[in-house]
Amino acid sequence: MTSCPSSADGDCCLSVSWRTRNLPPMQQHPLVAILTRLGTFVLVMIALSIMIFALARVVPGDPARMALGPAATQEQVDALRVQMGLDKPLPMQYADYVGKALRGDLGMSLVSQRPVTTDLEQTVPATVELVLVSVIFMFVVAIPLGVITAHFRDRALDHIGRILSLTGVTIPSFLFAISLQLLAARCLPNWPIIGRLDHSLSFHAGPTGFLLIDGLLAGRLDVFLDALRHLVLPAFALAMAGIGQITRITRSSMLENQRKDHVLTLQSFGVPERVIIFRYLLKLSSIAPLTIMGLEFASLIGNAFVIEMVFAWGGFASYGLNAILQKDLNAVTAVVLVAGLFFIVANLIVDVLISIIDPRQRRREAR
Repeated sequence: MTSCPSSADGDCCLSVSWRTRNLPPMQQHPLVAILTRLGTFVLVMIALSIMIFALARVVPGDPARMALGPAATQEQVDALRVQMGLDKPLPMQYADYVGKALRGDLGMSLVSQRPVTTDLEQTVPATVELVLVSVIFMFVVAIPLGVITAHFRDRALDHIGRILSLTGVTIPSFLFAISLQLLAARCLPNWPIIGRLDHSLSFHAGPTGFLLIDGLLAGRLDVFLDALRHLVLPAFALAMAGIGQITRITRSSMLENQRKDHVLTLQSFGVPERVIIFRYLLKLSSIAPLTIMGLEFASLIGNAFVIEMVFAWGGFASYGLNAILQKDLNAVTAVVLVAGLFFIVANLIVDVLISIIDPRQRRREAR
């Protein structure tokens, strides 16, 4: 810094220097934050592919022998090993694995005798549709419930909401799913409790694989409504644990932000409570639920394995469970890869949303 020639100028320089040191830190541009997270996404995917490749190679048994069965001769097994590239060094095997995966070639399923990619194209949309509807249930139910319980703290509505949230966290998803099925069969005998669509409706999923979207695209309102009815029970059972967790976090965040100075100032100025809640508190309190949503997504994928079996959903999770039980190695590695991809993408989206909503996050990253 240049020296000041006079005392007055020196005081001015000191003042400018003091102000410069006390300026708020620069915010990172949202585009830079997104690109940074995309770079992290690529690194995590590389690490995931290495882990899956290593696990597939340490699993007991010869993949070629497993593919041909016990009746195959050793010559047939050796020929298939050469065809599968298992005779190459491990680095070359990994390069072949990544190259084929990028081209959409995940191998042949030992059970269905079809390309694993074909099986995933038929099963992944069912699970994605179920998970997305569950996420909608989680936010539509949990956020308002958390706001209500915080607003009516230590009153009847607060106690009821806390009991419901605690119930959602403590009851296992499969038990809640079976209870919903029994309750629906008892009270609503015409309500569907298994499957994705009524068998009387002759309809095949279209380009997206989502019955809700494909039904609307085909102009089949009956298919849309029936698919929506079939989604209600499994989606609610899958979302129940997340509803309980997000309700508790939203309530705690609302109560914490109610004690902030600027909120107390708004209250002292006579700003209506409704305006304070929906314009200020809700935005501040949405960061914590969004943060936990990345972890909840992993829980949704894990619980989907059980929920799909209970409701005979026929999605990606039940396909993966059957692959594990039948030791279908190619299908298992593909399922782990896709599940990891789902989890990483979900966390990437959550991180980007948080950096957009919360400027403090961008300031921390810019340092």
